[in-house]
Amino acid sequence: MTAHGSSTAPADLRSTVARHWTATEARDWTAVASTLADGVVYDLPQTRERIRGKEAFLRFYREYPGDWHVRVERLVAEGDQVVSWIHARVGPEEMHAITFFGGDAEGRITTITDFWPEPYEPPAGREHLTERY
Repeated sequence: MTAHGSSTAPADLRSTVARHWTATEARDWTAVASTLADGVVYDLPQTRERIRGKEAFLRFYREYPGDWHVRVERLVAEGDQVVSWIHARVGPEEMHAITFFGGDAEGRITTITDFWPEPYEPPAGREHLTERY
């Protein structure tokens, strides 16, 4: 993988993912749709859910409850893969997520896998090795 700001991925996929997040935050569903392949597959491993197809994906985003917002912290691209680190806010709750995107030859998003890690307290016994922040 490359550092933030540089990419060995096709420029179109990296920019497609950036447009995807910008359009998502703006609730511009037509623009979000333009970033997706018709057969896009969206996976959420923590809830063991899968959504197939552009229309179902768009409906999921449109119907997601609450006042939610996303901000891209970093995009990393390599080959036909782009990874984003986002900051999300749903009402008063804030969290970070890692999202993996796959793309096709036309630079459209074909796969999306969201990881929404839940914070937890570390196990006891390693305080002498770690720094908490």
